[in-house]
Amino acid sequence: MALTATVRRRVTDDRVSVSIPSYGFSHSIIDHTKVKKGQQIELTGEVTRIDDEGGKATIDLGTLVTVDIDKVRLVEKYRPPKRKKPLRDMVD
Repeated sequence: MALTATVRRRVTDDRVSVSIPSYGFSHSIIDHTKVKKGQQIELTGEVTRIDDEGGKATIDLGTLVTVDIDKVRLVEKYRPPKRKKPLRDMVD
């Protein structure tokens, strides 16, 4: 799953604070790309729990983050292409 966060400020040379929609706590991430304040950034993680009654989803972004389910979207995980022939020749 992925969600879009907004960069709030740079905390250290390699960390930035981000604002996650419908998440009421501060969150920081490691950043080596030197994003700027106000820039949108996509965060991806595995879903650990979905609460259909409350409309919430919990995503593992290094820490567990619970947000409204309408703020997340499904993204496909990268899967390497399947090999057509084996790496080695088969020996009988």
